Amino acid sequence: MTVEQEGHAEHTKLACFLLQGQEFAADIFFVKESLTMRPITNVALTPRWLAGIINLRGDVVAVLDLSLFLGMPKTEIGPGTRIVVATHQGRRAGFLCDKLCDLRSHSLDDLEPPPTTLDDTSAAVLAGVLTLDDGQPLRVLDLGALFESRALASFRRGDPA
Repeated sequence: MTVEQEGHAEHTKLACFLLQGQEFAADIFFVKESLTMRPITNVALTPRWLAGIINLRGDVVAVLDLSLFLGMPKTEIGPGTRIVVATHQGRRAGFLCDKLCDLRSHSLDDLEPPPTTLDDTSAAVLAGVLTLDDGQPLRVLDLGALFESRALASFRRGDPA
């Protein structure tokens, strides 16, 4: 995660969004843009969590249904649905989210480890959980870990499937 110094506490900027009514966040360093919904082309013989592909300024970009990837119900496309485009080590992917939320800045010292009740796939891509001022949890994704996950390995250019 990228970090900035404010006094003695380390803070990071987080892009926040809703998945199935739960607030998630990712380090703004990885997030390049958010897009309004556009046609997504289905791709046969791919995992359910791969929503399809889009053409983004001449580049083909895979779009993942992050809800399905994390073991939740499929994202229902609605007026607030967005595609969050992220990059990691030269790779780019889009992630469906129900709605964008405000940017936040939080101390990394407050990050709690992922709950032990999570399945291995979800736990591997969750950096931890922050408790917001109103007591609600903010689930912080590790997009670097997501891009490097075994589930996405077959989608890496140049890597054997």
